[in-house]
Amino acid sequence: MRPKEPGNREMPPRMLKRTRKLKSGRTWVGYYYNGRDEAGNRKEIPLGGDIDEARAEWARLERKAAPKPTHLMGPLFDRYEREIIPTKAPRTQQDNVKELKNLRKAFENAPIEAITPTVIAQYRDARTAKTRANREIALLSHIFTMAREWGLTDRENPCARVRRNKEKVRDYYATDEVWNAVYACAVQELRDAMDLSYLGGQRPADSIKPATFDITDDYLLVNQGKTGKRLRIKLREGDQLTGLGVFLKGLMARRAEAGIQTSTLVTNPTGLRMSYAMLRNRWDEARAKAAKAADERGDRALAAAIRQFQFRDIRPKAATEIEDIGEASKLLGHSKEEITKRVYRRLGEVVRPTK
Repeated sequence: MRPKEPGNREMPPRMLKRTRKLKSGRTWVGYYYNGRDEAGNRKEIPLGGDIDEARAEWARLERKAAPKPTHLMGPLFDRYEREIIPTKAPRTQQDNVKELKNLRKAFENAPIEAITPTVIAQYRDARTAKTRANREIALLSHIFTMAREWGLTDRENPCARVRRNKEKVRDYYATDEVWNAVYACAVQELRDAMDLSYLGGQRPADSIKPATFDITDDYLLVNQGKTGKRLRIKLREGDQLTGLGVFLKGLMARRAEAGIQTSTLVTNPTGLRMSYAMLRNRWDEARAKAAKAADERGDRALAAAIRQFQFRDIRPKAATEIEDIGEASKLLGHSKEEITKRVYRRLGEVVRPTK
C-alpha cells in the first residue's frame, strides 16, 4: 500500500480527507472511504463533512466498533489525564485528578467548540466551593491550551477572559495558648510532627516526610513535594545548635533509646512511620480533647479558637513569628516575599505608638 499523503496520515486506514478552496474563500472539507465497487475497481465512498460522523461510517464499512468522537471534551480530558497530569508534581497530580472529576460532571459530553466564556462563567457561578471553582477553571484553561497545541481546536481559550471568584485569604493565627492546649493533648508522634512543622516551616506532608538520611553536614535537606523546591535548613549557627537542631538531637536520642530502626523521623513508639491519614486522625483527636477541656473550664472563647486550629496553620504561625520577612520567605520556599506577606503573615506589623 502506498504511503498516505500528508493530509491523510492522521486518518484511519482507507479513510481519506479531501480539502478544496472555494470561491468564497472558505475551505471545504470532505471525507471518503477508499473502497471497491462490485467489479473490484477502486471507488471513493463519500463519508460526509463531519469528522465524527465520517469515522462512525468508516467503522461501519470496516465492520469495527465506532471510535469515540474526538471533538468532545471527554476524549480531551482522557488525553490530558494520560499525557500531561503524570508530568506534574505528586501533590499537583492529586489536585488535578480531583478537579478533573468535577469538570467531567459538567463538560464530559459537551463539544469542544460549545465551551464559551459564557458557559465557563455559568459553571463558576453554579459552584458553591468558590475557591475550588477557580482552581478547576485554571485547570480547564490549561486543558484548552493543550487542545490548541494538539490541533483539536483553533479557537481562543474560552477561560482566558473569564473573571475568577474573589478569594479570601485565611487569616487564622494560632496563639501560643491555642498551640499549648493542643500540644498538651497530643501523642508524642503528633508533637514531633508539630515541632518539625513549626521549626522547619514546611507543609504538613513535607513535615512528616524527612528521614535520617536527610540530616547531613549540619543541615536538614528538604525537597518540597508541591513545588519541587530544595532547601537546606540550618541545624547549627557557628558552635550553637538552632532550635531545629536541638529538636532533632533530642528526637534522635529518643529513637536510639527506643531502638527504632525506621529511617523516617516521625514515627509512633513502635517505629511505624506517620502517614498523612495517621497525622489527621491524631490531630483531630488532640484538638477535640483540648477544646473539650477548655469548654469544661468555661473558657468558650479558647475552645472556639482551638476548634478552628488546623495543622496547616502551623506553617503560617512560623512565618508570622520570624521577624525578618526575607528569612521567613526563604524558609517557606517562596520565590517572592509578597506571597509570604499576603498569605502567611497572619499578624499585623509591629509599630511604635505616637508617644
